Amino acid sequence: MFRVVRLESQKETQDFFGLHDENARLIEQEYHVKISSRPDGLRVSGSNKGRLEKAIRVIENFLQLIRTHRDADKRELELIIRSLSGAKKEWKASDFRFPQDFRDVAKKEKVASPKTKGQQEYADAIRRNDIVFGIGPAGTGKTYLAMAMAVSELNSGRVRRIILTRPALEAGESLGFLPGDMHQKLSPYLRPLYDALYDMMEAEKIEKFLETGIIEVAPLAYMRGRTLNDAFIILDEAQNCTPEQLKMFLTRLGFDSKAVITGDITQSDLPGGKPIGLVQALELLNDIQGIKISYLTGEDVVRHELVQRVIEAYDKAQRHND
Repeated sequence: MFRVVRLESQKETQDFFGLHDENARLIEQEYHVKISSRPDGLRVSGSNKGRLEKAIRVIENFLQLIRTHRDADKRELELIIRSLSGAKKEWKASDFRFPQDFRDVAKKEKVASPKTKGQQEYADAIRRNDIVFGIGPAGTGKTYLAMAMAVSELNSGRVRRIILTRPALEAGESLGFLPGDMHQKLSPYLRPLYDALYDMMEAEKIEKFLETGIIEVAPLAYMRGRTLNDAFIILDEAQNCTPEQLKMFLTRLGFDSKAVITGDITQSDLPGGKPIGLVQALELLNDIQGIKISYLTGEDVVRHELVQRVIEAYDKAQRHND
């Protein structure tokens, strides 16, 4: 049995097959199918109907990525295969979207985009809600995708500024013991936010926006007493917030603003015995309309594949201890 998948151009054919046909070979090996190029498109054949249908779903999603992005490669294909392999049977290829929001923040040849079903749902939650909690382990794109949405909102004029913040707390260290002025003391804590930002905008533009206040990067303590209007605000590492700090942050939200709060509740650096504000907020705000809690898991990790295995090992140990 076989299926034919239409292609739009010779360039699309080249992009699909990849260097030395590595993309096609990956799909063939994963689903035990044969892929060949024909004048009318791709001919995908196989003896197992279920595997053939799965291969078609992967191909359709990868082609959608090729048609809307410039960074479709073997790594992206591997992520699609991994995401679709864990999806429910009724999940269709059309559910895996790479929207205009992320093409708006293209820098050079890279485009920020959701790469798993969980990341897609997280991006959709940010688009539809004014307050979103992104909860999950390292490498799931919590901060990165929030930053992409923030830059898109700024580029489109839907907000006038981006505010990036996080608590200045790491492993119990005190800012007072670090060398340098306040900016130098805070720089290590805010570096991950800068890293994501520089992936999405040119350095000259970022520097200009920082000087004019269009982009503000500051510790959480600097948010106290303010009302943040027309802004996209990201609070990173929220697992290091006390209940008082998180309440203070959430009540800063002004008109025409969005807030995304990211964190991993298993990685808090708060001193022993102190309540974790993020845990309390998830319990109190779970049923409030306009607030969405998006949970990302090891399946959404887009770093080195070993990161996913490390997370799974720790999760298994935690379940065993519980």
